[in-house]
Amino acid sequence: MRSLRHHLSLLNWRPYLFSPTNSFNTMSSESPFNTPRLVLKKVLAKSQHEGDGAVVRRGIGRSELKNLDPFLMLDHFSALTPPYVFDFSVSPPGGFPDHPHRGFETVTYMLEGGITHQDFGGHKGTIRTGDVQWMTAGRGIIHSEMPAEANNKGLQLWINLSAKDKMIEPNYQELPSENIPTAEKDGVEVRVVAGEAMGVHSPVYTRTPTMFLVFSMMPGTEWHQNIPESWNSFVYIIEGEGVFSCPNSSPTVAHHVLVLSLGDGLSVWNNSSKPLRFVLIGGEPINEPVAQYGPFVMNSQSEIEKTIEDYQHGRNGFEMRKYWRSQ
Repeated sequence: MRSLRHHLSLLNWRPYLFSPTNSFNTMSSESPFNTPRLVLKKVLAKSQHEGDGAVVRRGIGRSELKNLDPFLMLDHFSALTPPYVFDFSVSPPGGFPDHPHRGFETVTYMLEGGITHQDFGGHKGTIRTGDVQWMTAGRGIIHSEMPAEANNKGLQLWINLSAKDKMIEPNYQELPSENIPTAEKDGVEVRVVAGEAMGVHSPVYTRTPTMFLVFSMMPGTEWHQNIPESWNSFVYIIEGEGVFSCPNSSPTVAHHVLVLSLGDGLSVWNNSSKPLRFVLIGGEPINEPVAQYGPFVMNSQSEIEKTIEDYQHGRNGFEMRKYWRSQ
């Protein structure tokens, strides 16, 4: 039976213990908001190897940005695209073979292609372009995530759970693309994966209060989005370039994470000649200690050690570990 260390070596994980990233605040400037959110930090999501032969861009969960309470990780995975210059990829036969999780949620949003998921509880399916899977690992799950097509692009976000929710039963919420609420106004489209925008609400239940908005802005457009004032938030630019927070700021290009100050909203302008696509993600801080060892996220080192023992011995949520292998 393969050890936990083997599984973690495939996922390129190292243990660490940290306190939640502090909330930020900054003086406001002219804006339609009482306290406009400003850009506090810009981080390039750099390519790194993950899983079995996969390469991703990691924006949160790296040395420059360990976490942003309640968010633990953001990965942008992709495949080869014309002119076929290798950038970062998740293509057959690579992927993310059998691996465990405990203590948090994963959100996978497909931009192109598909990912086939199966777990030790018998859940199996494929999410494709525009679909979302919101998985609550809770007390424990073992699953695989493997590419379904030659070209596969998407985002995966890890959201922490509070101590009271870390040992709940695993759960899935899956929305096909056609069921994700979408609205459009003045050349700006938003897909509401979680939360609310343009008067439409997502049906997804978020145990840790969260907003996950996918924006597409045509050239020459602007948008002003409300955000709960006390929530931490960030932007990840999928493609194009945009001006965020202040109209006279320099534009930011694709594959950057922008950490935002506290405030009641964010302003965005697309002054370029090409479409801009980005996600705006925000969440209510949990404000609890975070202990993480790869795919296990608890509140203390002793809880991590117990989780490792549970996994190795197949108990307390990992009972099927001894018998299950993905097909």
